[in-house]
Amino acid sequence: MERVKKTIDYLIDMFNNSEYLNNHPEEKRYRLEHTFRVANIGKVIAEREGFDLEAMVIACLLHDISYIYKFKTEEEWKNHGRTSARLIRSFVESLKFPKETENDILFGIAIHVDGEADFLGVKTPFAECISDADNIDRFDVYRIYETLKYAKYDELPSDKQREFCMNRISGLVRLLSQTYGTKTSTALFHEKLMFQKQIFERLLAQLDNSLETKL
Repeated sequence: MERVKKTIDYLIDMFNNSEYLNNHPEEKRYRLEHTFRVANIGKVIAEREGFDLEAMVIACLLHDISYIYKFKTEEEWKNHGRTSARLIRSFVESLKFPKETENDILFGIAIHVDGEADFLGVKTPFAECISDADNIDRFDVYRIYETLKYAKYDELPSDKQREFCMNRISGLVRLLSQTYGTKTSTALFHEKLMFQKQIFERLLAQLDNSLETKL
């Protein structure tokens, strides 16, 4: 896995030379940890689906490299997959993968945010699984904490806390009705979604038990 080691060195060097990330150490830490988690999820998918494991790990390591820059607008954030693909094209080409594999890596990174690329490519199961691995991490345990923190859940009145939980559960149910790039990524994603759904259902039940009218 020499190419993986080379990619990790490249990733860390890009992060360490980012003025934005160096000025925002918490963001730098989170983005690097997220990147490694996504790569480990991608590794599991590749192993179970028979994909090129080295290529999948490398694609996942590079998928968010455009976070070395500050996104000033929603549009810039939406484009971060395409920006990442442009940034790392020369590096990926230097790894000397077969052309088809190289295209899978670059196209999968480009489409991982909104399914769209700014160059021609094919949405192969490999390419789609880069987005899947990213989403699986985004719906894991840590994201529950992040979601509650971002919503300032502890500052909400009880009725708004209850409404928040119900909306979250509804959103998770909608996601559970979808399938993803492979059977493995679908199973892994549904496992995370079910866990979150159970957490918010339990939180909702606890809120209900906090009411005097329940006595």
